[in-house]
Amino acid sequence: MIYKSPLSLLEGFIFAHMRIDVVSILPQLMQSWFADSIMKRAIDKSLVEIHFHDPRDYTKDKHKKVDDYQFGGGAGMVMMVEPLALLLDELKAKRKYDAIIYMTPDGIPFKQQIANRFSQFENIAIVCGHYKGIDQRIRDHYITHEISIGDYVLSGGELAAAVVSDAIIRLIPGVLNDGTSALTDSFQDGLLAPPVYTRPAEYNGWKVPEILTSGNLKGIDDWRHQQAVERTKQRRPDILGDE
Repeated sequence: MIYKSPLSLLEGFIFAHMRIDVVSILPQLMQSWFADSIMKRAIDKSLVEIHFHDPRDYTKDKHKKVDDYQFGGGAGMVMMVEPLALLLDELKAKRKYDAIIYMTPDGIPFKQQIANRFSQFENIAIVCGHYKGIDQRIRDHYITHEISIGDYVLSGGELAAAVVSDAIIRLIPGVLNDGTSALTDSFQDGLLAPPVYTRPAEYNGWKVPEILTSGNLKGIDDWRHQQAVERTKQRRPDILGDE
């Protein structure tokens, strides 16, 4: 299954800058995420393709079963090795993947630096787990990166895959209207972003800091850096480390 906007369908076969293949037993949960806003814009511009693949299409079970009980006993089902292996073998036979990512709570914490690196890849596959996870043999022989979006457990990997996809896609040149916007986001320079303001300059007696309306570009840059440092010290001192 592939999600493409009507505009991209009319444009015909245009090679995208990036292709993301999402392996999920519930692809419909993710499709709406790519149907609007920035994600839709990236697809419309043929900067990215999003394809969905259901392991149920690769199971030999007549009931489309893709999970089974754990060896050794214990509560919870495990996604079976064969459907996932057949699916991933088919994908790998068609193209070389820069990353095959498994979304899992015990993975490496997802950070902006990882998103920056992934945004330079051409082909990415993301495997969404369910139940107690996937058979370890898939992790051992197919997965290249195991990623976590936080120290908590979700019902499935779809939301996590959407988060990672969004963070990656918005960094692709041409996706955002202002290409420099992503460069000033939180974490890009190891700091949280400074406060931001817009019109009107005064509302209900609350005024925008005068430096921001002064036209003094160097002063504004210095103020923003100082605010970013202070905000990071207060809210995320762990980011600064020993600095």
